[in-house]
Amino acid sequence: MSALPSEYTHIHVEQPGTPEVMQLSRSPLPVPASGQVLIRVHAAGVNGPDVKQRVGAYPPPPGASPIIGLEVAGDICALGDGVSQWQIGDKVCALVPGGGYGEYVLTYAAHCLPIPTGFSYVQAAALPETFFTVWGNLFMRAGLKAGETVLIHGGSGGIGSTAIQLASALGSKVIATTGQDEKRDYCLSLGATEVINYRTHNFVEPVMTLTQDKGVNVVFDIAGGDFINLDLQALALDGRMVSVAMQRGPKAEVEIFRLMAKRIMWTGSTLRPQSVEAKATIAAELFEKVWPLLNAHKIVPNIFATFPLGEAAKAHALMESGEHRGKVVLTVI
Repeated sequence: MSALPSEYTHIHVEQPGTPEVMQLSRSPLPVPASGQVLIRVHAAGVNGPDVKQRVGAYPPPPGASPIIGLEVAGDICALGDGVSQWQIGDKVCALVPGGGYGEYVLTYAAHCLPIPTGFSYVQAAALPETFFTVWGNLFMRAGLKAGETVLIHGGSGGIGSTAIQLASALGSKVIATTGQDEKRDYCLSLGATEVINYRTHNFVEPVMTLTQDKGVNVVFDIAGGDFINLDLQALALDGRMVSVAMQRGPKAEVEIFRLMAKRIMWTGSTLRPQSVEAKATIAAELFEKVWPLLNAHKIVPNIFATFPLGEAAKAHALMESGEHRGKVVLTVI
């Protein structure tokens, strides 16, 4: 590979605000610490937490890059001490603690995965954030198993799309919700067996009808707020609910007795603040259990739109509109 530059281009946010606050800037090239790699970025995924960081609602954890961006695909171009599983020139996709919206980014070697067979950089950049989130929550925390039924909210977004595809591919029955009838066919194409428009229907009644009044085994909730009690109503005995976002609000009045009577387990997590070791564990499970599905193209991410790095504002405006189906990706080189 060619010699590394002393500086690189990335997105910079001087003050939180509208998408237009994101501007291109230059900084010294970072150097990998022990256990880290430097990636020359070809594409970077755009996610909900990126939008929250831009408006000042999701500050990076201590030690993380203040530059927006949590997932990339590219080529490894420098190795920190102790890194033996990767070589310079390897093509990877990676979960990054920050800094994804730039020509180069640092991350931990254990948070990188090989680009699946036949995938472009753009497709690969759409994988890490959503797949780490879905696997770590829906399968590791909520314990979804083949043969169980899961209710997935926000089925047409990046997280929801991934959750539907993974749950369906691994043998679960999927009921999804969306706020627009025109997104129904998209969710069905991903593997959902039924799709409910939550704006026109209280989703509890159709869920109970579809499950012969038993309820679902698992709820994958990105909504929070007023959906929480409805989720509890839709859950079966010994059901599990996992919260991964709060799009309808961060607070809910919970009917505690319903949770007790059904013996419901309610959990949740955020990905970014988790330890290096915890994320490495998720990566290892993904490589073992999910990467074979990606290599066989049994799961392929849907890329709704791409924008050059310099048009990151347009990508964020699209994310905030809610009109996307699947992933939005920035192309870097």
